Amino acid sequence: MNRRILPVPEPPATISPSVDRAHQNPGYPVRQRVSPPEGAPNILVVLVDDMGFGTSSAYGGPCRMPTADRLAAGGLSYSRFHTTAICAPTRVSLLTGRNHHSAGMGTVPEMATSSPGYDCIRPDTMATLPRILSGNGYLTGAFGKMHQTPMWEVGETGPFDRWPLNEGFDRFYGFLGAETNQFTPALINGFTPIEPPRTPEQGYHLSEDLVDQAATWIENISSLEPDRPWFTYLSFGACHDPLHVPESWRGRYRGEFAHGWNAQRERTLARQKELGLLPQNATLPDFDPDVPDWDSLSADERLVCERLMELYAEFAEHMDAQIGRLIDTIERLGRLDNTVVFYILGDNGAAAEGGLYGSANLVRPLNRLPATVADVLAQLDELGGPMTYPHYPVGWALAMNTPYQQSKKYASHYGGTRNGMIVHWPARITGGEVRHQWHHCVDLTPTVLEAAGIPAPDVVDGIPQAPMEGTSFGYTFTEAEAAERHTTQYFEVHGSRGIYDHGWVASALHNQMPWARPRRPAVPFAEDHWELYDTRADWTQARDVAEQYPEKLAELQAKFLVEAARYRVLPLDDRMQERFDPTAAPHPDVMGDRRSITLRPSMHGLREGVAPDMKNTSYDLTAEVTVPEGGAEGVLIAQGGRFGGWSLYISGGRPVYCHNLGGERTWVRGERAVPTGDHVVGLSLSYDGGGVGKGAGVTITIDGEPCGSGRLDSTIGFMFSMDETMDIGCDRGTPVTEEYAALPATNAYQGVIGQVRIDLAERTDGPSVEEQRRVVMATH
Repeated sequence: MNRRILPVPEPPATISPSVDRAHQNPGYPVRQRVSPPEGAPNILVVLVDDMGFGTSSAYGGPCRMPTADRLAAGGLSYSRFHTTAICAPTRVSLLTGRNHHSAGMGTVPEMATSSPGYDCIRPDTMATLPRILSGNGYLTGAFGKMHQTPMWEVGETGPFDRWPLNEGFDRFYGFLGAETNQFTPALINGFTPIEPPRTPEQGYHLSEDLVDQAATWIENISSLEPDRPWFTYLSFGACHDPLHVPESWRGRYRGEFAHGWNAQRERTLARQKELGLLPQNATLPDFDPDVPDWDSLSADERLVCERLMELYAEFAEHMDAQIGRLIDTIERLGRLDNTVVFYILGDNGAAAEGGLYGSANLVRPLNRLPATVADVLAQLDELGGPMTYPHYPVGWALAMNTPYQQSKKYASHYGGTRNGMIVHWPARITGGEVRHQWHHCVDLTPTVLEAAGIPAPDVVDGIPQAPMEGTSFGYTFTEAEAAERHTTQYFEVHGSRGIYDHGWVASALHNQMPWARPRRPAVPFAEDHWELYDTRADWTQARDVAEQYPEKLAELQAKFLVEAARYRVLPLDDRMQERFDPTAAPHPDVMGDRRSITLRPSMHGLREGVAPDMKNTSYDLTAEVTVPEGGAEGVLIAQGGRFGGWSLYISGGRPVYCHNLGGERTWVRGERAVPTGDHVVGLSLSYDGGGVGKGAGVTITIDGEPCGSGRLDSTIGFMFSMDETMDIGCDRGTPVTEEYAALPATNAYQGVIGQVRIDLAERTDGPSVEEQRRVVMATH
């Protein structure tokens, strides 16, 4: 069997046909399906979102994760495993065995450009791990976050080539994109957007649902074909913002973080040494001078920061408990012994996007709106519930990355790129040991293929394949002292960059951290300050030795450029928010240059990547409606949700417009009801101009006649939501306004909608490149 060509070619025919079946001799054998190699194991890859190296109890951290502890006790803990420093690039590397720029994912899909290393379009020459496994007889299922699909391809027009079911998975249940609400997620089953099976009031939570789905799938396929191995990719939205925790889990860590983030770093370091994850001479790098020490905080600031960290810990422990349920299911089925579990504790370092004091609603800082300690205090008892969209402060993120510097998004230092990983395989691995060989997420695919006894294919679906760029770490399963085989690796995200080479690390942070004050002017790449670390003697990157070894630094800088050219990292691109604008950073756009768009009543779930861009511009909107006898209530069109968005709906028979500015709502109400029969409800928004997120005048009309007007002092300028959608005839997900409680239960319009037409004015006041850069660096 030639497994290097997929699909595996059929053997040539050797039997001659007879004219009459009755005389057919020899007869034709039953056509057999491709089978995996004898004894091929099941594969379970569990990927946690936004968790730093020093977060989990298995890696010395304060978040109790008994399942991670259990798997570590029966498996191997890797002390030098690395990611790319940001989510989608890590995920593509994990599932292709290629570096993220090679696979086109030098950034997240929301920030794609036209450069080959950043266009977020995986080349066909780099088939995914599930495609290779399925072509070799494995059953494959993906559950949870899939952040590898270009955002302009997430609508009904596709194309669907890079959706999970066309990337090799037989089953997909989860969400596409960076994040989602854990209580009202934007779920997709296969290709179809669906509503969650229960409401928040009925106890729904996404982490629990994902494991329910994965466990049921494994049970079902194990019943149908008990000898056929499976590959399960379980990718949680936890512990990415929003930090949403079931009510019964909130309060479990009350008071456990009163010692603060400075002391936590010391505690975690000591525990990591006890666990054998660090050498005894390891020291902590200096704490970020732009982040306040815990003792300098006011009582209110400490209270808010404590409560948000408690929430994160509860989120993490709850997620780990769900993984425990899945492990128990696999064990009950008698399949745990020959299942390789890769429990990857973070797709990057802990996230520092919550600002210095955290936030109760991250949509606010994303749109240059103040997020204050007072805001969090006002919702202190609701934190973690459906009415909040919270994230914890920078100081706790840095503590969760102990013993390393920096955080998610920064590829220059190990705080952004070093993550815990546990491998559990009772049939092959003796448990309870630590492995110190240096490895990277690009190594997962070669390792899985080696464990399964499957070669990397030369041709997939008629396309010659590029060589694997990762190195299997399967040798470490049985050779504790083996010399490491992954000896050189570049890093780059948004201009921060570094390179590892045989124990040495050279790195350039590229500009200051977003929370640093005062702001300094951005510098060009050629003027970046480079640091040098000898991690053979300085495990934690605590001592910069660039001045002592200038020749070594120059050697590594040159090597970085060689690797960057080899893997499509060049040209370097440090732009941030402006990449959302296809005129500033060209990338495919479903709407193109159209300024007039007609939407149909069956259109739901339009992500911002495929919806008309209603920000920072004037527009006219008209909705054709039929009002039955007795009237009709409900949403005509809405975008976003509880934490930012807008909606046009009918309440009490009258048209109403609501603009939700990060939780601050302004209503414009019609002064008369829409009569029975066929009518056109209109909305005209006249944007003030002069910048981003400025004010606007609003007029509501019925059949072209004004029936109400009002004023918005400010508007959403950058993004309504990271996960909520534009919907016609209803408002899916969370509601733009709680006023919907007076509408029918589903908030859907109870009459008939013909079509909705949007006419956008030519945008003249969109965010400039420099303005967007200032906003992002200051707030996110």
